[in-house]
Amino acid sequence: MKVQPQQRVIGMLGGMSWESSAQYYRLANELLRDRLGGLHSARVLLASVDFAEIEQLQVAEEWEQAGDLLAEVAQSLEAGGAELLVVCTNTMHRVAEQIQDAIGIPLLHLGDTTARAVTAAGLTTVGLLGTAFTMEQDFYRDRLAGHGLTVLVPPADDRAEVHRIIYDELCLGQLREPSRQFYREVISRLVEAGAEGVILGCTEIELLVAAADSPVPVFPTTRLHIEAAVDLSLSP
Repeated sequence: MKVQPQQRVIGMLGGMSWESSAQYYRLANELLRDRLGGLHSARVLLASVDFAEIEQLQVAEEWEQAGDLLAEVAQSLEAGGAELLVVCTNTMHRVAEQIQDAIGIPLLHLGDTTARAVTAAGLTTVGLLGTAFTMEQDFYRDRLAGHGLTVLVPPADDRAEVHRIIYDELCLGQLREPSRQFYREVISRLVEAGAEGVILGCTEIELLVAAADSPVPVFPTTRLHIEAAVDLSLSP
């Protein structure tokens, strides 16, 4: 009998929004199928929270309360058999340390997986697109800077519209051509400011924006994150 490859169980803390969490699940299974062949699929536990509750805490800047909520869900995933954890959102890595402190399994930090991809491409200066929280607060930019990267963000008006499109359209499954064109223009302005590549630093953005929309390499954080998770799940 052929020995089956061992897989660690990937815990996915999702629902923020479910539109991108669905991509996490799809990509995990596609990657396992491509790597192992046959009928192989990923060993996954998915816990999906109510994003409306999380979004209210974001706006109220109740980050500790949001962290407590997500930490409790992460503990349930660990109790259910998850052997590693991915938090399926860039913004809520604002509370990644709080979540990691609550569990005994490794949390695969999205900022680290993204930064490694950027440095592997030989780039040092990148533009960052994401929610206003991700673009404006230190938690994500500092994580990238810790890998030696210089991070550029759009000006205030552009940041506001990038954020609005994420919450008012992408999180609701709405993909609009005018919004895609706006993102293209923002990317062009980042390139003019010196960006050698652009991080799609919200897991919904790559539903709308692809490599063809940018004159420089883009780094799709959802795909990079789940590729790293699958690598870890298959490692000895």
